Amino acid sequence: MNNPGTVTPARRKLRIGVAGMGVGAAEILPAMLASEKVELVAVADTNPRVLEVFAQRYGGKTYLSVEQLCDDPNVEAVWIATPNRFHAAHTILAAQRGKHVVVEKPMAISLLEAETMIEAANRYNIKLVCGHTMSFQPPIQTMRRIIESGEVGRVCAMHVWAYTDWMLRPRSADELDINQGGGVPFRQGPHQVDTLRLLGGGLVRSVRGTTGQWFPGRTIPGYYSAFMEFEDGTPATLMHNGHGYFVGAELVPWGSQNQYYTVEQRIRTRAQLLSGTSDQDRAKDDLRIGGRDERARSAALAGPKPWVPNDLGMLIVSCEHADLRQSAHGVFMHNDQGTVDVPLDGNADVNPLTGRSAELDELYEAVVNDRPVRHSGQWGMATLEVCLAIMQSARERREIFLSHQVKAPAH
Repeated sequence: MNNPGTVTPARRKLRIGVAGMGVGAAEILPAMLASEKVELVAVADTNPRVLEVFAQRYGGKTYLSVEQLCDDPNVEAVWIATPNRFHAAHTILAAQRGKHVVVEKPMAISLLEAETMIEAANRYNIKLVCGHTMSFQPPIQTMRRIIESGEVGRVCAMHVWAYTDWMLRPRSADELDINQGGGVPFRQGPHQVDTLRLLGGGLVRSVRGTTGQWFPGRTIPGYYSAFMEFEDGTPATLMHNGHGYFVGAELVPWGSQNQYYTVEQRIRTRAQLLSGTSDQDRAKDDLRIGGRDERARSAALAGPKPWVPNDLGMLIVSCEHADLRQSAHGVFMHNDQGTVDVPLDGNADVNPLTGRSAELDELYEAVVNDRPVRHSGQWGMATLEVCLAIMQSARERREIFLSHQVKAPAH
């Protein structure tokens, strides 16, 4: 408690810039603008309309290239939300300019790229955070706290599955090319893999996986499933079906048939994709800042929201003395006494637009208070290795053994 008449010192804010003002950046902006720890001072994008709207709405500097953003002396850290094929190059560029980095998932599109990113972070002494996977989310962090408390015993098995309309959402050309990091295994795999690794201790021994590409309206895999075995023998299965005929939100009593789209929108979008009449560039731009559908999308997601099976999906963690799974506003713990609905740690927010402060907090604590980075480059590379192994296993139809795994960081 402060003494009467004293003034609490203002929190030192970390000045951050965003590289790539696409849909992903639009999702992190509300958390940045609401944060007391970071100040958004600059953005970069190749779309002049987006930059103009950003400047009018939020102020700050705008740049047409990531190079210009990284040369800004007022920018201390860069949030990299550019297309996947640029993640490595832009991380290295930022590091060379002495900027700390949060890089969106997937960290990179090859292990060699991930290694060069880690080397650059070490060489230039910057903090590298591998951001935006669902393992940052409050239900997962609450599960981890329960597991680490010891009250439910050791983790014995994990299963996660997602049914989404990911394949029907607007996609740019690079997102439709698996060689540029497109497709569900690259784009959605990190959510499930990172979460399972975090809860399972981090060290995955081997992977056997398969992918599926059967929707003629898209040129990328819209499905994967895999079996992961941890070094201690713990099994885990994961699956994501992004074709949008059935969505996971229907699996819970408080959910519905809608996810990103309504049923009617999914029917219409699928027909347009199959007939070749969908203007994907226009649809994608409509969701960016200042786009036709941006505010409607934000309004639909605004306000307190109960959890529903989203892009991570429904997760069940079986422990020696209980099963854990997500509830509407917490975590169900099914144990010998029945079922307990455990509230989220810190009354956290599960809204996808405002519940992303954990990534910003980790960056802030690492840079300002010199705390260890938990979602480090090595951690991100280990998650990427599993995603790549799923795709390799699908091609070669064999079990893939891993070599870049690291232990889960301290909670």
